[in-house]
Amino acid sequence: MERFGFVGLPNAGKSSLYNALSGGSALAAPYAFATKDPNVGVAKVLDPRLDQLAEMSRSKNVVPASVQFVDIGGLVEGASAGEGLGNKFLANIREADAIVFVLRAFVDDDVPGPSDPLEHLRIVETEIALADLETVETQIQKRRKAAKQDRSIADEVAALEKALAVLAEGTPIYRSGLDDGSRGLLRGYFLLTNKPVLAIVNVGEDDLERIDEVTAPVRAELGDHGEVIGMCVQLEAEAAQLDPEERTEMLEGLGLGEGALPRFLHTAYQMLGLRTFFTTGEKETRAWTFRAGWKAPQCAGVIHTDFERGFIRAEVIHWDDLLAAGSWAKARDLGTLRVEGKDYVVADGDVMEIRFNV
Repeated sequence: MERFGFVGLPNAGKSSLYNALSGGSALAAPYAFATKDPNVGVAKVLDPRLDQLAEMSRSKNVVPASVQFVDIGGLVEGASAGEGLGNKFLANIREADAIVFVLRAFVDDDVPGPSDPLEHLRIVETEIALADLETVETQIQKRRKAAKQDRSIADEVAALEKALAVLAEGTPIYRSGLDDGSRGLLRGYFLLTNKPVLAIVNVGEDDLERIDEVTAPVRAELGDHGEVIGMCVQLEAEAAQLDPEERTEMLEGLGLGEGALPRFLHTAYQMLGLRTFFTTGEKETRAWTFRAGWKAPQCAGVIHTDFERGFIRAEVIHWDDLLAAGSWAKARDLGTLRVEGKDYVVADGDVMEIRFNV
Protein backbone atom coordinates (compact mmCIF):
# COMPACT_ATOMS: atom_id res chain seq x y z
CA MET A 1 0.00 0.00 0.00
CA GLU A 2 1.38 3.42 -0.95
CA ARG A 3 2.14 5.79 1.92
CA PHE A 4 1.94 9.59 2.07
CA GLY A 5 3.61 11.64 4.80
CA PHE A 6 2.02 14.89 6.00
CA VAL A 7 4.49 17.70 6.74
CA GLY A 8 3.60 21.17 7.98
CA LEU A 9 3.98 23.75 10.71
CA PRO A 10 1.96 23.48 13.94
CA ASN A 11 -1.71 24.39 13.46
CA ALA A 12 -1.52 24.12 9.67
CA GLY A 13 -4.32 21.52 9.60
CA LYS A 14 -2.44 18.20 9.29
CA SER A 15 -4.42 16.40 11.98
CA SER A 16 -7.71 17.74 10.61
CA LEU A 17 -6.71 16.47 7.16
CA TYR A 18 -5.89 13.11 8.71
CA ASN A 19 -9.35 13.03 10.31
CA ALA A 20 -11.01 14.05 7.05
CA LEU A 21 -9.34 11.20 5.17
CA SER A 22 -9.64 8.49 7.78
CA GLY A 23 -12.81 9.49 9.57
CA GLY A 24 -10.58 9.22 12.61
CA SER A 25 -10.22 11.27 15.76
CA ALA A 26 -6.63 12.48 15.86
CA LEU A 27 -6.28 15.39 18.30
CA ALA A 28 -6.56 18.65 16.33
CA ALA A 29 -5.88 21.40 18.86
CA PRO A 30 -4.97 25.09 18.43
CA TYR A 31 -1.55 24.75 20.05
CA ALA A 32 1.81 23.46 18.92
CA PHE A 33 2.77 19.78 19.17
CA ALA A 34 -0.70 18.44 19.94
CA THR A 35 0.56 15.53 17.82
CA LYS A 36 3.77 14.04 19.21
CA ASP A 37 3.45 10.44 18.09
CA PRO A 38 2.67 9.66 14.46
CA ASN A 39 -0.91 8.83 13.48
CA VAL A 40 -1.15 6.24 10.70
CA GLY A 41 -4.40 5.94 8.76
CA VAL A 42 -5.88 4.47 5.59
CA ALA A 43 -8.08 6.26 3.06
CA LYS A 44 -10.25 4.67 0.40
CA VAL A 45 -9.73 5.93 -3.14
CA LEU A 46 -13.33 6.42 -4.25
CA ASP A 47 -13.91 5.36 -7.85
CA PRO A 48 -17.30 5.57 -9.60
CA ARG A 49 -16.16 2.86 -12.04
CA LEU A 50 -15.95 0.41 -9.15
CA ASP A 51 -19.47 1.20 -7.99
CA GLN A 52 -20.91 0.78 -11.49
CA LEU A 53 -19.19 -2.57 -11.96
CA ALA A 54 -20.41 -3.75 -8.55
CA GLU A 55 -23.97 -2.74 -9.42
CA MET A 56 -23.77 -4.61 -12.73
CA SER A 57 -22.45 -7.76 -11.03
CA ARG A 58 -24.72 -7.37 -7.99
CA SER A 59 -21.64 -7.93 -5.87
CA LYS A 60 -22.02 -8.78 -2.21
CA ASN A 61 -18.73 -7.08 -1.36
CA VAL A 62 -17.08 -3.96 -2.80
CA VAL A 63 -13.40 -3.24 -2.07
CA PRO A 64 -11.91 0.08 -3.22
CA ALA A 65 -8.22 0.82 -3.65
CA SER A 66 -6.63 2.48 -0.64
CA VAL A 67 -3.60 4.49 0.40
CA GLN A 68 -1.89 4.93 3.75
CA PHE A 69 -0.87 8.24 5.27
CA VAL A 70 1.13 9.37 8.29
CA ASP A 71 0.47 12.53 10.31
CA ILE A 72 3.49 13.65 12.32
CA GLY A 73 4.01 16.49 14.79
CA GLY A 74 4.35 20.05 13.53
CA LEU A 75 7.69 21.07 12.08
CA VAL A 76 9.08 24.42 13.26
CA GLU A 77 11.82 26.68 12.00
CA GLY A 78 15.08 25.51 13.52
CA ALA A 79 13.91 21.90 13.90
CA SER A 80 17.14 20.72 12.28
CA ALA A 81 19.00 22.45 15.13
CA GLY A 82 16.75 20.88 17.78
CA GLU A 83 13.94 23.44 18.04
CA GLY A 84 10.44 22.16 18.83
CA LEU A 85 10.43 18.38 18.52
CA GLY A 86 13.64 18.50 16.47
CA ASN A 87 13.86 16.73 13.14
CA LYS A 88 14.26 13.20 14.50
CA PHE A 89 10.52 12.59 14.26
CA LEU A 90 10.82 12.99 10.48
CA ALA A 91 12.12 9.42 10.51
CA ASN A 92 8.46 8.41 10.79
CA ILE A 93 7.87 9.45 7.18
CA ARG A 94 11.23 8.61 5.60
CA GLU A 95 9.71 5.51 4.04
CA ALA A 96 6.72 7.43 2.68
CA ASP A 97 6.32 7.27 -1.10
CA ALA A 98 5.40 10.95 -1.34
CA ILE A 99 5.34 14.05 0.85
CA VAL A 100 2.20 16.14 1.36
CA PHE A 101 2.83 19.69 2.56
CA VAL A 102 -0.08 21.15 4.51
CA LEU A 103 0.21 24.94 4.18
CA ARG A 104 -1.98 27.26 6.23
CA ALA A 105 -3.73 30.08 4.36
CA PHE A 106 -6.46 30.95 6.86
CA VAL A 107 -6.52 33.74 9.43
CA ASP A 108 -7.73 32.89 12.93
CA ASP A 109 -6.71 35.03 15.90
CA ASP A 110 -7.37 32.08 18.21
CA VAL A 111 -4.91 29.84 16.36
CA PRO A 112 -1.26 30.93 16.67
CA GLY A 113 1.17 30.85 13.78
CA PRO A 114 1.62 32.49 10.36
CA SER A 115 -1.19 32.43 7.81
CA ASP A 116 0.97 32.98 4.72
CA PRO A 117 1.25 29.66 2.83
CA LEU A 118 4.50 30.79 1.17
CA GLU A 119 6.04 31.31 4.61
CA HIS A 120 4.94 27.81 5.57
CA LEU A 121 6.41 26.42 2.35
CA ARG A 122 9.73 28.21 2.89
CA ILE A 123 10.13 26.84 6.41
CA VAL A 124 9.16 23.23 5.71
CA GLU A 125 11.29 23.05 2.56
CA THR A 126 14.32 24.44 4.39
CA GLU A 127 13.93 22.11 7.34
CA ILE A 128 13.47 18.90 5.37
CA ALA A 129 16.40 19.89 3.13
CA LEU A 130 18.56 20.35 6.24
CA ALA A 131 17.35 17.01 7.61
CA ASP A 132 18.40 15.38 4.32
CA LEU A 133 21.74 17.19 4.46
CA GLU A 134 22.42 15.57 7.84
CA THR A 135 21.60 12.16 6.37
CA VAL A 136 23.87 12.65 3.35
CA GLU A 137 26.74 14.00 5.45
CA THR A 138 26.46 10.91 7.67
CA GLN A 139 26.49 8.49 4.74
CA ILE A 140 28.86 10.02 2.22
CA GLN A 141 32.14 9.40 4.05
CA LYS A 142 31.20 5.75 4.56
CA ARG A 143 30.35 5.33 0.89
CA ARG A 144 33.50 7.14 -0.29
CA LYS A 145 35.57 4.75 1.79
CA ALA A 146 33.64 1.75 0.50
CA ALA A 147 34.07 2.93 -3.11
CA LYS A 148 37.85 2.56 -2.80
CA GLN A 149 37.29 -1.16 -2.38
CA ASP A 150 34.25 -1.50 -4.67
CA ARG A 151 34.32 0.59 -7.84
CA SER A 152 30.76 -0.45 -8.68
CA ILE A 153 29.39 2.10 -6.20
CA ALA A 154 31.28 5.05 -7.71
CA ASP A 155 28.10 6.32 -9.42
CA GLU A 156 26.23 6.16 -6.11
CA VAL A 157 28.95 8.22 -4.42
CA ALA A 158 28.80 10.75 -7.28
CA ALA A 159 25.02 11.04 -6.77
CA LEU A 160 25.54 11.62 -3.04
CA GLU A 161 28.08 14.35 -3.80
CA LYS A 162 25.61 16.09 -6.13
CA ALA A 163 22.93 15.85 -3.43
CA LEU A 164 25.33 17.20 -0.81
CA ALA A 165 26.06 20.27 -2.94
CA VAL A 166 22.40 21.21 -3.48
CA LEU A 167 21.22 20.38 0.04
CA ALA A 168 24.02 22.47 1.54
CA GLU A 169 22.42 25.45 -0.19
CA GLY A 170 19.07 24.62 1.41
CA THR A 171 17.65 23.42 -1.92
CA PRO A 172 15.35 20.35 -1.89
CA ILE A 173 16.45 17.67 -4.34
CA TYR A 174 13.13 17.85 -6.19
CA ARG A 175 13.98 21.47 -7.06
CA SER A 176 17.63 20.77 -7.91
CA GLY A 177 17.52 19.53 -11.48
CA LEU A 178 19.33 16.31 -10.55
CA ASP A 179 18.83 13.79 -13.35
CA ASP A 180 16.59 10.75 -12.93
CA GLY A 181 19.61 8.44 -12.82
CA SER A 182 21.14 10.23 -9.86
CA ARG A 183 17.81 10.43 -8.05
CA GLY A 184 17.32 6.71 -8.60
CA LEU A 185 20.73 5.97 -7.04
CA LEU A 186 19.70 8.03 -3.99
CA ARG A 187 16.43 6.18 -3.46
CA GLY A 188 17.87 3.74 -0.95
CA TYR A 189 18.71 6.60 1.42
CA PHE A 190 15.03 7.54 1.84
CA LEU A 191 15.72 11.25 1.51
CA LEU A 192 12.64 13.35 2.18
CA THR A 193 13.29 15.79 -0.67
CA ASN A 194 13.85 13.00 -3.19
CA LYS A 195 10.13 12.18 -3.23
CA PRO A 196 7.16 13.49 -5.21
CA VAL A 197 5.53 16.50 -3.54
CA LEU A 198 1.90 17.58 -3.26
CA ALA A 199 0.89 20.77 -1.44
CA ILE A 200 -2.47 21.25 0.26
CA VAL A 201 -3.26 24.95 0.72
CA ASN A 202 -5.63 25.06 3.68
CA VAL A 203 -7.96 28.05 3.20
CA GLY A 204 -10.62 29.48 5.48
CA GLU A 205 -14.32 28.98 4.80
CA ASP A 206 -14.61 32.67 3.85
CA ASP A 207 -12.05 32.18 1.06
CA LEU A 208 -13.70 29.26 -0.73
CA GLU A 209 -14.91 31.50 -3.57
CA ARG A 210 -11.39 32.83 -4.18
CA ILE A 211 -9.53 29.58 -3.69
CA ASP A 212 -7.72 29.83 -7.04
CA GLU A 213 -6.44 33.28 -6.07
CA VAL A 214 -5.20 32.05 -2.69
CA THR A 215 -3.41 29.03 -4.12
CA ALA A 216 -1.89 30.87 -7.12
CA PRO A 217 1.28 32.07 -5.31
CA VAL A 218 2.04 28.51 -4.16
CA ARG A 219 1.48 27.15 -7.68
CA ALA A 220 3.84 29.81 -9.03
CA GLU A 221 6.48 29.05 -6.41
CA LEU A 222 6.41 25.26 -6.79
CA GLY A 223 6.02 25.38 -10.56
CA ASP A 224 6.59 21.94 -12.09
CA HIS A 225 8.14 20.62 -8.88
CA GLY A 226 4.87 19.66 -7.16
CA GLU A 227 1.10 19.49 -7.42
CA VAL A 228 -1.06 22.04 -5.56
CA ILE A 229 -4.65 21.65 -4.31
CA GLY A 230 -6.66 24.18 -2.33
CA MET A 231 -9.30 23.15 0.19
CA CYS A 232 -10.88 24.11 3.48
CA VAL A 233 -9.61 21.20 5.55
CA GLN A 234 -11.90 21.94 8.50
CA LEU A 235 -15.03 21.76 6.33
CA GLU A 236 -13.81 18.54 4.70
CA ALA A 237 -13.16 17.03 8.14
CA GLU A 238 -16.63 18.00 9.35
CA ALA A 239 -18.22 16.57 6.20
CA ALA A 240 -16.31 13.32 6.61
CA GLN A 241 -18.04 12.69 9.93
CA LEU A 242 -21.49 12.70 8.30
CA ASP A 243 -23.25 9.81 6.60
CA PRO A 244 -22.90 9.83 2.78
CA GLU A 245 -26.29 11.46 2.07
CA GLU A 246 -25.77 14.28 4.59
CA ARG A 247 -22.18 14.76 3.42
CA THR A 248 -23.28 15.16 -0.18
CA GLU A 249 -25.99 17.61 0.87
CA MET A 250 -23.53 19.67 2.91
CA LEU A 251 -20.83 19.84 0.23
CA GLU A 252 -23.25 20.60 -2.58
CA GLY A 253 -24.92 23.26 -0.43
CA LEU A 254 -21.54 24.95 -0.12
CA GLY A 255 -20.96 24.65 -3.86
CA LEU A 256 -18.12 22.16 -3.35
CA GLY A 257 -19.52 19.28 -5.40
CA GLU A 258 -18.02 16.01 -4.17
CA GLY A 259 -15.46 17.95 -2.09
CA ALA A 260 -11.70 18.27 -2.47
CA LEU A 261 -10.70 15.01 -0.80
CA PRO A 262 -11.46 12.72 -3.77
CA ARG A 263 -9.50 15.09 -6.02
CA PHE A 264 -6.61 15.06 -3.56
CA LEU A 265 -6.53 11.26 -3.41
CA HIS A 266 -6.75 10.85 -7.18
CA THR A 267 -4.04 13.46 -7.72
CA ALA A 268 -1.79 11.73 -5.19
CA TYR A 269 -2.53 8.36 -6.79
CA GLN A 270 -1.70 9.56 -10.30
CA MET A 271 1.38 11.45 -9.10
CA LEU A 272 2.99 8.16 -8.06
CA GLY A 273 2.18 6.56 -11.40
CA LEU A 274 -0.48 4.36 -9.82
CA ARG A 275 -3.29 2.90 -11.88
CA THR A 276 -6.31 0.67 -11.22
CA PHE A 277 -7.60 -2.57 -12.68
CA PHE A 278 -10.70 -4.38 -11.53
CA THR A 279 -12.05 -7.83 -10.86
CA THR A 280 -15.80 -8.25 -10.64
CA GLY A 281 -18.33 -10.93 -9.89
CA GLU A 282 -21.31 -11.75 -7.73
CA LYS A 283 -19.09 -12.44 -4.71
CA GLU A 284 -16.91 -9.33 -4.94
CA THR A 285 -15.92 -6.34 -7.05
CA ARG A 286 -12.47 -5.03 -6.18
CA ALA A 287 -10.11 -2.29 -7.33
CA TRP A 288 -6.45 -3.33 -7.51
CA THR A 289 -3.51 -0.91 -7.61
CA PHE A 290 -0.64 -1.33 -10.04
CA ARG A 291 2.07 0.85 -11.54
CA ALA A 292 1.78 2.27 -15.04
CA GLY A 293 3.61 0.06 -17.51
CA TRP A 294 3.14 -3.21 -15.66
CA LYS A 295 2.37 -6.30 -17.69
CA ALA A 296 -0.42 -8.79 -17.04
CA PRO A 297 1.61 -11.27 -14.92
CA GLN A 298 2.81 -8.47 -12.61
CA CYS A 299 -0.76 -7.28 -12.13
CA ALA A 300 -1.89 -10.84 -11.51
CA GLY A 301 0.73 -10.98 -8.75
CA VAL A 302 -1.03 -8.11 -6.98
CA ILE A 303 -3.99 -10.44 -6.47
CA HIS A 304 -1.84 -13.40 -5.40
CA THR A 305 1.78 -14.39 -5.95
CA ASP A 306 0.63 -17.76 -7.33
CA PHE A 307 -1.26 -15.92 -10.08
CA GLU A 308 1.98 -14.35 -11.30
CA ARG A 309 4.08 -17.48 -10.88
CA GLY A 310 1.63 -19.68 -12.78
CA PHE A 311 0.22 -17.07 -15.17
CA ILE A 312 -1.18 -18.52 -18.42
CA ARG A 313 -3.36 -15.77 -19.84
CA ALA A 314 -5.87 -13.10 -18.89
CA GLU A 315 -9.33 -12.34 -20.21
CA VAL A 316 -9.49 -8.56 -20.48
CA ILE A 317 -12.10 -5.92 -21.24
CA HIS A 318 -12.19 -2.22 -20.49
CA TRP A 319 -14.64 -1.31 -17.74
CA ASP A 320 -16.97 0.79 -19.94
CA ASP A 321 -17.12 -1.91 -22.62
CA LEU A 322 -18.12 -4.43 -19.96
CA LEU A 323 -20.86 -2.13 -18.68
CA ALA A 324 -22.11 -1.64 -22.23
CA ALA A 325 -22.31 -5.43 -22.68
CA GLY A 326 -24.08 -5.86 -19.36
CA SER A 327 -22.24 -8.94 -18.12
CA TRP A 328 -19.08 -10.98 -18.58
CA ALA A 329 -21.00 -13.71 -20.45
CA LYS A 330 -22.61 -11.22 -22.86
CA ALA A 331 -19.26 -9.57 -23.50
CA ARG A 332 -17.83 -12.96 -24.40
CA ASP A 333 -20.76 -13.61 -26.78
CA LEU A 334 -20.27 -10.17 -28.39
CA GLY A 335 -16.57 -10.82 -28.89
CA THR A 336 -15.51 -7.76 -26.87
CA LEU A 337 -13.51 -9.85 -24.40
CA ARG A 338 -9.84 -10.21 -25.36
CA VAL A 339 -7.41 -12.96 -24.42
CA GLU A 340 -4.03 -11.46 -23.54
CA GLY A 341 -0.71 -13.10 -22.76
CA LYS A 342 2.38 -12.35 -20.72
CA ASP A 343 3.45 -9.32 -22.75
CA TYR A 344 0.18 -7.42 -22.42
CA VAL A 345 0.62 -3.99 -20.79
CA VAL A 346 -2.39 -3.50 -18.54
CA ALA A 347 -4.36 -0.26 -19.00
CA ASP A 348 -6.04 1.79 -16.31
CA GLY A 349 -9.66 0.68 -16.10
CA ASP A 350 -9.13 -2.85 -17.42
CA VAL A 351 -11.29 -5.60 -15.91
CA MET A 352 -9.50 -8.93 -15.81
CA GLU A 353 -9.96 -12.60 -15.10
CA ILE A 354 -6.68 -14.43 -14.64
CA ARG A 355 -6.03 -17.97 -15.81
CA PHE A 356 -3.11 -19.66 -14.03
CA ASN A 357 -1.69 -23.04 -13.16
CA VAL A 358 0.70 -23.74 -10.28
